[in-house]
Amino acid sequence: MAINWYPGHMAKTRREITECIDMVDAVIEIRDARIASSSANPIIDQLCEGKPRLILLNKADLSEERVTNMWIQSLSNEFTKVTVGNSLTGKGLNNIKPLLNELLKEKLDAYRKKGLVKYTIRVMVVGIPNVGKSSFINRVGNNTRAKVGDKPGVTKTKQWIKTKLDIDLMDTPGVLWPKFEDESVGLNLAFTGAIKDEIMDIETLALKLIEVLQTYYPERLKERYKLDELSEDPLVNMENMALKRGAILPGKNIDYTRIAVMVLDEFRGGKLGKISLERP
Repeated sequence: MAINWYPGHMAKTRREITECIDMVDAVIEIRDARIASSSANPIIDQLCEGKPRLILLNKADLSEERVTNMWIQSLSNEFTKVTVGNSLTGKGLNNIKPLLNELLKEKLDAYRKKGLVKYTIRVMVVGIPNVGKSSFINRVGNNTRAKVGDKPGVTKTKQWIKTKLDIDLMDTPGVLWPKFEDESVGLNLAFTGAIKDEIMDIETLALKLIEVLQTYYPERLKERYKLDELSEDPLVNMENMALKRGAILPGKNIDYTRIAVMVLDEFRGGKLGKISLERP
């Protein structure tokens, strides 16, 4: 399944980040904990090179904790801290300021020696669409500034935001690279909703997700859809799931679109339990 999605405003975002990166002390990159690699953006690596970075693995309540901890170890280094949280509930977000203080310790110490004790850290928030960036900003902000929606690419303007964490945030539109060289990356983004369903073949997408889930989380599929056994063929499993859920058209034909929407919605909503789609 070839996926190529690059709205015009995302090209503009590259220019904006380049123009504004020198105005901030650090970068907060928000990723989806379920796809901690696929939800990273190589463009961000390039544009934010040299800046201390804090990676927030968001939606961690939907990911498998053991795997998420593996990602924390894998992604952390001298210039990068990693934390987990949930931008909707606020869980884990209190770790943000202490970790930024650690990343910027030398700079903050230098300011203190000059008598600038109450320096406010300025941070750019970046991330691909639909990883929870706007929800994060609204959760920590002193007032609601960022629009929130389930559709990718809702946030489209740059803005400074005061926060309860005593840091200033620069919001940027979601950015996504123009072409997916690895099909699995594009699929992972589509599974989690980072790519608009409207441009996808929803039935094929759900079939691919079932194929992944029957490999790594077979018991979850069997339990959720009340299946006694799983076939090696994901299409057979999809059809059996449709029969169990009553996704049937007149003439007793399978309603593939209906069961596809069910599977994707239930995965995205955590109804299948804590699932991580990739590992370090």
